[in-house]
Amino acid sequence: MSEATLDGRGRLTLPKEVRERYGEHYRIVQLHDGIKLVPVEDDPLDALRSEFADVEKTAEELRQEGRKAALDEAGR
Repeated sequence: MSEATLDGRGRLTLPKEVRERYGEHYRIVQLHDGIKLVPVEDDPLDALRSEFADVEKTAEELRQEGRKAALDEAGR
């Protein structure tokens, strides 16, 4: 874990190793107990294609499985 401090103008500089690993674009998510930086890919669609390249089910099949799992978890 590393630390970063805001400068006089309110800017936050991330350590080099963080920028090299996660990139330079982030979304800031406000949580009830702090914030979270979520890396944003330069091309989000390419990132999604890469992430799901080995998934052989259709979007509809995945949606149905998710719905069934949610209903099962809810006790229906």
